[in-house]
Amino acid sequence: MPDTATDVAAARQQGDTARRASSIGLKGIRKEYPGGVVALESVDLQIGAGEFFTLLGPSGCGKTTLLRILAGLDEPSAGSLTIGGVAVTETPPHKRSVNTVFQSYALFPHLSVRDNIAFGLKMRGVAGAERDTRVKRIADFIQLGELVERRVDQLSGGQRQRIALARALVCEPDVLLLDEPLSALDAGLRRKLQVELLRTQQRLGMTFVFVTHDQEEAMVMSDRIAVLNDGVIQQIGTPQQVYERPVNLFVARFMGHDNIFAVSARHERRITTPIGELTGERPCHGAHVLIRPETIELSAPESEGVEPGKPLNRLFCRVEERFYRGNNVEYRLALEEGGTGATLIAEISNCGERLFRVGDRVRAEIYPEDVVALGDEGSTS
Repeated sequence: MPDTATDVAAARQQGDTARRASSIGLKGIRKEYPGGVVALESVDLQIGAGEFFTLLGPSGCGKTTLLRILAGLDEPSAGSLTIGGVAVTETPPHKRSVNTVFQSYALFPHLSVRDNIAFGLKMRGVAGAERDTRVKRIADFIQLGELVERRVDQLSGGQRQRIALARALVCEPDVLLLDEPLSALDAGLRRKLQVELLRTQQRLGMTFVFVTHDQEEAMVMSDRIAVLNDGVIQQIGTPQQVYERPVNLFVARFMGHDNIFAVSARHERRITTPIGELTGERPCHGAHVLIRPETIELSAPESEGVEPGKPLNRLFCRVEERFYRGNNVEYRLALEEGGTGATLIAEISNCGERLFRVGDRVRAEIYPEDVVALGDEGSTS
């Protein structure tokens, strides 16, 4: 299986320094539909020129509405929008240097690849000779050069995705908006096109705003991520920040975290949880804490442990369940004492490490810095 993370890292290193891109600024964006349904509530957002920025969240959270406002397809009920420092809140779609790739691709099945790519240029009145030159250049760039005479309905899903991308890029927009363009593809093709899409963005140096509900996809491709829920931005940060340091319960749960425990008592850095007393790196003011499974170290109780003498959180457990996942092994652990029946999940890399069996007694060690305090549901502080 290809290493998507490695491919993405290589793609990022191939970025073209000659950027054709625009920054985006949103201030106080609100969208209310007839009947009082609020899709977006006071969204403030700054997207840098040349950034691959992702809007992440569940269905109905407002991410596609926000993308449509950027495209000019929807008008905000309040607030202002700038692209490249120019106010465009009331500018119609065809006068914005923005193009959109939709989830359905919206291609013309009866037309050839060449005619699909050229459609936007034709609508803008670009002369035939220049239009042919630009279509050939972008078709070669997207590796479609040998397919330009074929009809779209003769091509695969991955090829159609590239045609939709080429049609959007050929008009040379400063900003490209992508509304879940990979969601209908199978897992293998989706991984491949994630890398292709990122490589394209890096070569062009263009600002990409990408909408998805897939957490892994967002983390693999993005420079930064905005997590939305109920029309409100919950957190903005790099993939590492959003995954490792979620600010509240919603973000933690949406990013797929399981080890979330209520705090019943606290004294400075010491807190009481359903898995016993824990020490954090700093005083905990949140109502819950998160412990990511991959940060937990497991060892046999009789061993010296990870770092003997270091003030780690040490819990003695028994293995209730074990799930082999190829690259890693997931353990579900029951606390022997000090807990209240809660389960602790640990995830260990399967790289020659000892595999514990169901029923084995183990010692779980957690660094204080890996006890992450969470705000309440919906809190962004």
